[in-house]
Amino acid sequence: MNEQNRTNAELSSKTANTRFSDRTLADRVYESVLSKIVNGEIAVGSKLPTEHQLCDELRVSRPILRQALKQLKADDVIVSRQGSGSYVKRRPDGAVLDFAPVGSIADIQRTFEFRSAIEGEAAAIAAQRRTSEDLKAIDAAIAELDHCIRTGQLGVDADEVLHDAICKAADNHYFVAARNSMKANILTGMSLTRNLSLTKTQARLELVQGEHYDIVAAIRAKDSDAANKAMRAHIDNARRRVFDGD
Repeated sequence: MNEQNRTNAELSSKTANTRFSDRTLADRVYESVLSKIVNGEIAVGSKLPTEHQLCDELRVSRPILRQALKQLKADDVIVSRQGSGSYVKRRPDGAVLDFAPVGSIADIQRTFEFRSAIEGEAAAIAAQRRTSEDLKAIDAAIAELDHCIRTGQLGVDADEVLHDAICKAADNHYFVAARNSMKANILTGMSLTRNLSLTKTQARLELVQGEHYDIVAAIRAKDSDAANKAMRAHIDNARRRVFDGD
C-alpha cells in the first residue's frame, strides 16, 4: 500500500470509528432521556428541559443530543413544537426497562427497522416460491405459537422458528444469512416484545398472532404484495408496541 492509500485508509478508519462512537453515545443519551420519561421524572405533556440544560446534565454535545431526540421522535415518544421545544407525547410501559437488557433499547429499535426491510421482501418472494414442504414448516411453527399462547408460555423460540421458516421459503440463502447475522439482536427484540405482551390482555396476544396469520395467509395465496405489507406491518407494529403507554 502506498503512502497516499495508507493515509486515506487511516482517515476512513478514523471517520468510521468517530461515527460509531457518536452513535453509541447518542444511544446512551437516548436511553437516559427515555428512562426519565418511563420513570415519570418528565411527565406526559411536559416540556423537556432545554437542549442547553440536557447537554450540561448529560455532558454531551448538541449534535449528539439531537441525534438522541430524533430517535425519540421517530419512536413517537416525544414531539417537537416549532418555537417551543420538545414535549413528552407518551410514557412507555415501565416494564420496558425491566425486560430490556441495559443499553439495548436503541439497538432493538434499529433491529426492527432492519427486519422490516429484509423480512418484508423475503415474505414477498416466499409467496411466489413456497413449496408444500415450506407451508408444512410454516404451519407447524404457527401451531406451536398457538400452543404457547394457550398455555401462557413466552414463545420466543416458536416465534423465531416461524420467521425463519418464512425466510427459508424465499429460497434465497442471502435472506437467511442476513437474519442469522443479527440473530442475537432479533431474539432480544422478540423476548422483549413477547414479555411485554404477556403483561397485557389476552386480546393483545391474539392481535399479534393475528398478524402472523395474515402473513401466512398471503404467502399461501401467493400474494407477494400482501405478504410484504403484512410482514412489514407486523414488524413495524412490534416496534411501536415496545413503547405502548400504560
